[in-house]
Amino acid sequence: MSMQSAGEPSTGTASPGGSRPIDLVHLSRYTLGNRSLENELLGLFRSQADVYLARLDEAADDKEWKNAAHSLKGSARGLGAWALADLAEEAEQLPADADRGDIKTRLSTAIAAVNVFIDSFTEA
Repeated sequence: MSMQSAGEPSTGTASPGGSRPIDLVHLSRYTLGNRSLENELLGLFRSQADVYLARLDEAADDKEWKNAAHSLKGSARGLGAWALADLAEEAEQLPADADRGDIKTRLSTAIAAVNVFIDSFTEA
């Protein structure tokens, strides 16, 4: 049996149609089915999402940009927010002289989608 990193999606864990911003099967596996822990992690991400965006906006240099994008990527992967994690990885790999406006807009939109999903999930 091979071990898989907590940050990697495994075959068959994607939600039906892949339309959910968070892979709930992954999240359940990650938390060992502990709904209270799931809600805590989702709430933590929800409260930190704007901090990640602010760190990207305020990045004074390439290192700060890459660190902020890397942190967002790791948090998104922990939840199973694969599309957001992929965007954060794309941001992390941008060259220092790249225009970052488009990726920031796409990240903001993806975070908003994850947050709306978190709000509806935690209210259920």
